[in-house]
This record gives sequence, structure tokens and C-alpha cells, in this order.
Amino acid sequence: MAEETNHNQAGEVVPSTVEEHAPSTDSPEATDIPTANAPDPEAANPEVNPNAAKAKKPAAPKGEKPAAKEAEDKPAAAKAAKKEKPPALEDKPFVEFVEQYYLPALQKAIAQQGVQDVQLSFAKQKLSIVGFDTSEECWQILGKLQNGLRQFNLYFLDEDIQGKKVFSCNEGKKPSTLESFLIDERKMTLDLMVYGLVQRLNGQKWLGRN
Repeated sequence: MAEETNHNQAGEVVPSTVEEHAPSTDSPEATDIPTANAPDPEAANPEVNPNAAKAKKPAAPKGEKPAAKEAEDKPAAAKAAKKEKPPALEDKPFVEFVEQYYLPALQKAIAQQGVQDVQLSFAKQKLSIVGFDTSEECWQILGKLQNGLRQFNLYFLDEDIQGKKVFSCNEGKKPSTLESFLIDERKMTLDLMVYGLVQRLNGQKWLGRN
């Protein structure tokens, strides 16, 4: 009986099944084992590491508007504030209106009528009317022309440009009569008060070539 031949003795190489089924070592294989060089997704720069986790924006506290919404509301609020009109000159305090706005406008209007030497003053004093007995004082505009030969007064009885006003004038003597001033106008304005007094002086023939 022939003896069985040993492959090693015959010089044959036994094929290995281990190498055929063993995994290749040429390409890296991902494992669950953490490495010391792996970047922390929370700390890594997303511009450099695409795997880095993006930082989350903190949510606005309850009851507060997000910053973006608040920025949108600011231009709208500024626009609304810009539309608010400043108070009219006539709404300013009485003395401030007369001294800072009415007197300069009146001086300019009279000068445009050809009278350059008019002198205007504003004071609180008694009515200087013949036969008018009163101890009360009121605010008055006193005007002098031709070195005081012609004088006129505008009286504010209510210390209010919208209140009662009377006018008087004289040439070298105290005025004997008082007349109402702009009583038919419902609302006083700076232009109306200037126009009314200039027209009254023109009616007296004190302005221009009169």
C-alpha cells in the first residue's frame, strides 16, 4: 500500500485561508477608540475643521426681544420721533414769545415801511390812560417814533397773546381812548399780530411817506 505523501515533503505550499479573509491593512478603518489628536468638535474652528460643531446662539430671555428684532424696531422709532413737529412759536411762554419773536419781527416790519427810528420796549406797568383809574398792571409794548413825539401802546390784559388786547396812541400827550386790537380773530399768530399793528399805524398815517 502506497504511503500518503506529505505536502511539505512534496515541496508544495499549502494555500492559506487566513490571508484571503483577513482585512486589508492598506486603508484606514474607523474605530470607536478615541485618539488623543482628534479635535474637540465644540472647540475646533469651523473654518478650518469642517467637522467642528457650530456655536449655537443663546436664546433671548423670556420677555425680551431678540437683538435682530430690536435693531429693526430702532429705525421705525427714530422715524416716528422725527415726524413729531416742534411746538409753534405761539405756544411758547408769553414773555418769551413777545421778547424773542414779536418785538424783532415788529421792528423789522416797521423799518420796511420806511421808519428807521422806532423804539420798542416791553414792560409790565399801569395803564396810562386819561380818566382810566386802575391800580392793576399789565404787560405792554410801548413804541416811540420821531424821538418820542409819536407814541403807541399795545396792552395785553390777560398776559396771553390769545387773550384780550387793546391799543392806544398819541402825539405829544397821553392817550385818551382805548380801542380793541384784533378782536375778530380766533387764533393769534406771529404774522397776524405784526400785520395788525403795522396796519393800525398806517391808518394813523405814521408810516411810509405819511
